[in-house]
Amino acid sequence: MNSTPAYVAMMLAAGIGIPILAAFSASLGQRIGNPFATGVVVFGLAFVIAVVAALLTGPGALTRLGEAPRYLLLAGFFVAFYVLSITFVAPRFGVGNAVFFVLLGQLISAALIDHYGLFGARASPVSLTRAAGIAVMAMGVWLTQKA
Repeated sequence: MNSTPAYVAMMLAAGIGIPILAAFSASLGQRIGNPFATGVVVFGLAFVIAVVAALLTGPGALTRLGEAPRYLLLAGFFVAFYVLSITFVAPRFGVGNAVFFVLLGQLISAALIDHYGLFGARASPVSLTRAAGIAVMAMGVWLTQKA
């Protein structure tokens, strides 16, 4: 069974959700007057959803957490940094501008992770064609933000 269409749909939905998350978090942060308190609310709800999903799909998985390398827990830092920074920056810089730089950072980081096969990722060297594609994507994202 080919799961590619399901993966594409899921990642497209996640991509659609990132600017919505940015806009909602920024607006909530402004309404309650503290972007970091907004982070507490967002993470609290995310925690509840993640716990329910974990219990429904693999309740024993958390018992194996001790087997994982400790550096992998830095994923939590990156989630917190993204949510807190987008909540703080988006109302001041614009959701589109903030997400533009997030996307640019993602393109660069993803290319490096894939090129070197970092963190257990499947190695996929950056060829001239792939680099050109990344550059075109970056230029496209930039053009969408140019007024």
